[in-house]
Amino acid sequence: MDKESALKNLDKESKELGMGGFLVSESDEKKYKERMKRRKEIQSKRVEERNLEKGLIIVFTGQGKGKTTAALGMALRTLGHGESVAIIQFIKGGWEPGESKALKVYEDSLKWHSLGEGFTWETQNRERDKKLTMAAWQQSISYLSNSNFKLVILDEINIAIKLGYLPITEVIKEVKKRPALTHVVLTGRGAKKELIEISDLVTEMSVLKHPFKEQGIKAQKGIEF
Repeated sequence: MDKESALKNLDKESKELGMGGFLVSESDEKKYKERMKRRKEIQSKRVEERNLEKGLIIVFTGQGKGKTTAALGMALRTLGHGESVAIIQFIKGGWEPGESKALKVYEDSLKWHSLGEGFTWETQNRERDKKLTMAAWQQSISYLSNSNFKLVILDEINIAIKLGYLPITEVIKEVKKRPALTHVVLTGRGAKKELIEISDLVTEMSVLKHPFKEQGIKAQKGIEF
């Protein structure tokens, strides 16, 4: 049996065994313990077999809240492991977010650039927006080519691409050229199909409820910025 088939079989058995708790049918605690013991054995094999290491292309997209928050969570995790991180914000440059203030403690390992001037309805100048986007992109390339940075976050770059300020072909070309063990995160609504196809991990945030739309609640410190 080849490795791919073996992994699929392990995944299948893992799913059949389930997560445990009261989601499984065993009422007898001895049988339950046997099931969970087998589940642990399978999980150990799944982890052992998946032993490759590579720099990942990660996309956080969708209409829901939390894309930048998820990316910054990865930044904090990476910094906690003593690695260097670069964050380039393409749109959110009209204010200093709370995360930027909090992460200043990592100033030796973190490079943070907010090179936009806010949303299109605030800037009202397409040519200036495009010029700032290109400046942010050139800054991004300098980090993408630097193996000293374990993680590069291109925040709201999907919006910049969607608005026509930055060609997707250029982004894909430079992302693919990065060092082998550098992770890159691209956030923002409307991620292009071409980007999704080359990515290793894609998460789409969906909206079930939102206080701004449904209750007229304004953006608040600690929640939105």
